[in-house]
Amino acid sequence: MLSRKGLLFALFFCLSSAFIGGYIKGDDGLKAAKVIDGDTIVLENGEHVRYIGMDTPEKGRPYYKEAKNENRRLVEGKKLRLEYDVGRKDQYGRTLAYVYAGDIFVNTELVKNGYAMVYTFPPNVKFYKTFLSFQEDARKQKRGLWGLSEQDIESIKGGHGHGRKHYE
Repeated sequence: MLSRKGLLFALFFCLSSAFIGGYIKGDDGLKAAKVIDGDTIVLENGEHVRYIGMDTPEKGRPYYKEAKNENRRLVEGKKLRLEYDVGRKDQYGRTLAYVYAGDIFVNTELVKNGYAMVYTFPPNVKFYKTFLSFQEDARKQKRGLWGLSEQDIESIKGGHGHGRKHYE
């Protein structure tokens, strides 16, 4: 049986490992200084952050402005908490994160309300099932971009210059 001191050490070790791995905590308290689009922001320290697990329309595509404006409403000027998954950077050097503004999980909020589509890129799939569930509901309710024509939805999916994407 572990002593109290041993138990505290084990707890400290587990929590330290979780912090290092980024599963519990990333960065707290940094503000979003600029919204690039519906799924990318710049923090006040200059760090570019790309949201994990979802994708919004690119500039020039249907629903781009709506997604960007909703992202701005959710994060601009607010203190944010970033949570990381397995991969921490994308091929463009952006930080990959799950973003929280207070109690709002921004990634899910955008998917749930039809501003974003589920986009998976392993190994960052921690909330995949959650995102998929929210997307299915948004689709059924024709919220946001899901109320657009099939042609516009396909245009959004195909309008990316970021290489291979996997939409659900």
